[in-house]
Amino acid sequence: MLQQTRTFSDKILLVLKGLAMGAANKVPGVSGGVVAFVAGFYEEFIYSLQKINLKAFKLLLGGRFRSLYSYINGRFLSLLILGMIISYFSISKLLDYLIIHYEIYVWAAFFGMIIGSVYYISKDFDHWSKRSVLFVIAGIIAGVAISFLEPAKENDNLFFVFFCGIVGVSGMTLPGLSGSFILMLFGNYVLLLIDSVNALFDTMTDLVFMDFSFIHNSERIRLLQVLAMFSLGSLAGLVSLSHLLGYVLKKYKKETYSVIIGFITGSLGVVWPWKEKIFKINAEGKFLVDRHGNYIIDNYDRYFPSFSDPATYLAILCVFIGIFIVLGLAWYEQRNSLK
Repeated sequence: MLQQTRTFSDKILLVLKGLAMGAANKVPGVSGGVVAFVAGFYEEFIYSLQKINLKAFKLLLGGRFRSLYSYINGRFLSLLILGMIISYFSISKLLDYLIIHYEIYVWAAFFGMIIGSVYYISKDFDHWSKRSVLFVIAGIIAGVAISFLEPAKENDNLFFVFFCGIVGVSGMTLPGLSGSFILMLFGNYVLLLIDSVNALFDTMTDLVFMDFSFIHNSERIRLLQVLAMFSLGSLAGLVSLSHLLGYVLKKYKKETYSVIIGFITGSLGVVWPWKEKIFKINAEGKFLVDRHGNYIIDNYDRYFPSFSDPATYLAILCVFIGIFIVLGLAWYEQRNSLK
């Protein structure tokens, strides 16, 4: 399963896949696991994470770093994680801007990408039976049900943040289940994926210029603590979920793939482009705001587009662009694997 030898172009492509995973993980409703699934490295990703175990810990304590690197498939993981890190400070920033200014088109593109993913995964699934159809339906119901849950309030308790890390990382390991959307439901999306990441970026910038004044900034320190606890939770979640998924994929591969197809299909409701934000209000009818003065999202009001609006056709074009991006990536991956 492991690809021990990689050409320079393979390494560049793997970093780009990490970029795509990082960007997808940050968008509520989109799963980085879908990228891994469609791009053909999902099983290697899960297998590599499984190697972060007691044996790896013993190798680390024994100072056998080269053996550790080889044992956990470090070349693969390091390139993929490098792409994700670059994404969080580049593509993710661009996505933040695009969602603010061109929201409907961004959602339309991701909607198309999920449609393309469902088609790509389903077309080669040759184990259709009554049992697998039932698992697909169960996945769809779960995905749709999650999309209609009501978001909670922001909570920066470190134990809860650790739990958010465990659950939020599900988007990397479970295709179709968006970790970012789960964090939004927990009320901590802005805190964990925007504010804390920006605090880390600002801190790194300060360190480059030898500016240590941030140590007196209590808000910055709080956000760095939150990010550290979230990262620990994410690591714990990655390792534990990968072991569970590795076992399930080995014992119940057909059923697992059926549920994944259902999850991805069900997530279409989350990224439906035509929707309006519904903000929380208090008993007096005033909008509730978080600690930063931003309105708190209660849910979304989804509607069918008006075909008298020219923007609808541009959004539909973005849907097709999203479909072609996924199918193009899958085609390129298949062509490379045949070489």
